Amino acid sequence: IHFYKRAVPRTHTVMATVTSTLVRSVFAAVLGMFYFGFNTGVVNAPAASIQKFTNQSYYEHYGKYLDKSGQDTIFTIITSAFIVGGMAGAMGGGFVADKIGRKRGLIVSQITGLLGGVIMAISKPTSSWEVLLVGRLVVGLTAGLNTVLVPMYVSEIAPVDLRGGLGVFNQLAVTSGIFLGQVLGLSEVLGNDDGWPWLLAVAIIPCVVQLAILMVSPRSPRYLAISLDQVEEARKELMKLRNNDDEMVDKELEEMKAEKEAEQEPEMSILELLSSSKLRQALIICVVMHLSQQFSGMVAIFYYAVNFFESAGISPDTAQYANLGVGSIMVAMTLVTIPLMDKLGRRVLHLVGLAGMCVMAILIVVAQNLMPKEGEEESSGSGGFLIAVTLGFVVFFAVGPGSIPWMIAGEMFTQGPRPAASALVVFVNWAANLIVGLVFPLVLIPQLEEFTFLPFAILLAVFIVFVFIFLPETKGRTVGETTMLLQERGWSARKN
Repeated sequence: IHFYKRAVPRTHTVMATVTSTLVRSVFAAVLGMFYFGFNTGVVNAPAASIQKFTNQSYYEHYGKYLDKSGQDTIFTIITSAFIVGGMAGAMGGGFVADKIGRKRGLIVSQITGLLGGVIMAISKPTSSWEVLLVGRLVVGLTAGLNTVLVPMYVSEIAPVDLRGGLGVFNQLAVTSGIFLGQVLGLSEVLGNDDGWPWLLAVAIIPCVVQLAILMVSPRSPRYLAISLDQVEEARKELMKLRNNDDEMVDKELEEMKAEKEAEQEPEMSILELLSSSKLRQALIICVVMHLSQQFSGMVAIFYYAVNFFESAGISPDTAQYANLGVGSIMVAMTLVTIPLMDKLGRRVLHLVGLAGMCVMAILIVVAQNLMPKEGEEESSGSGGFLIAVTLGFVVFFAVGPGSIPWMIAGEMFTQGPRPAASALVVFVNWAANLIVGLVFPLVLIPQLEEFTFLPFAILLAVFIVFVFIFLPETKGRTVGETTMLLQERGWSARKN
């Protein structure tokens, strides 16, 4: 208990902890999240060109062309293969992290990702849409592994003072990947009949860079000290990460020793985690945090922004560049939140983000209802209002809900259950992503029309209430402190 009282934010040592090794290692790791972001929607821009290719490929293999419905079905399968692979990777991520470690797991993941990129790139030369499908599946598997392993590795090499700010780099990498995919996917760049295989092959580059840097990056000291009981190896890696600061290294090793002694949960499987009543509260909070990210409506904007703007009466050219606005604002606002994460805290930023998104979702509904109906005279003002409130929605998403769920499991679970918890909550994230990706175009747009975003506004209101009542502030707290706090307070309301 006395140890936990000493573990307060150490602002006077913050600058000393930003070492070149730490920066390089975090950069290498988050390239895995860049890979995830880039591949999330990269096939959407050249959709027409890919459908043309699949139709020709189908003809060459089976002697007949596909009708429009058949082309749409195959394209949907190719798109969804990424999410299916991601769900499989997420479920296996915890096992990989436990058995071979965070850094080695990332190396294996990037070798797989490299293979996936090559398979996608050769689909056109081999004239096989099936090869493209397999490539998307392998790329999804890699992205799923990355979404578990990267936040875990970053949270375990980061000092407590900088854990929040460095954790935001996960989301910064995702948004940068999405934005680059949008830019390169423009028809004037690579989103055309000749360029799309090269567009998909871009995914190879972050894998190569990441492998090169990871080879000389340290392993997770927490994994070495707590999971493998290799304290001296952990000390060597910490010395690299903390610029040979003996005092800081001793303090962190002492904290790891305290966590190991206090920890009553050994390494556990997902089933064991689900049956643990002691950890259920932290697990539910983390699951709801990930659901608040995916069920906010942001996925719908990521995947269908161009179609969404066009269906609201905005010209295709304007819609395409409004979509670029979505990507650029995500990157810019995520950069803004990096210094705020360790000043204002996770709880405040997440609540501000959810509340702002809820207001903007209601305004999107208003804007959709102000758009001229078919046969009525078009109004540029109403279209501009819709774009403005949609971009406002994106701003508030980047404030907190975009980045905080990725880091929260690393801050609420000790070393033993952390891999299983990370795997489970990230799997929920991928599954929710798939649900929104299917429900939004097939149910919400056709059934609700001008009220498409109303369900998201309602869900956001529910998430605000839950987060306000139950989410503890993890800023400046060690994992052990947060765990003790949760166990002491149970399901009672908390404001810190």
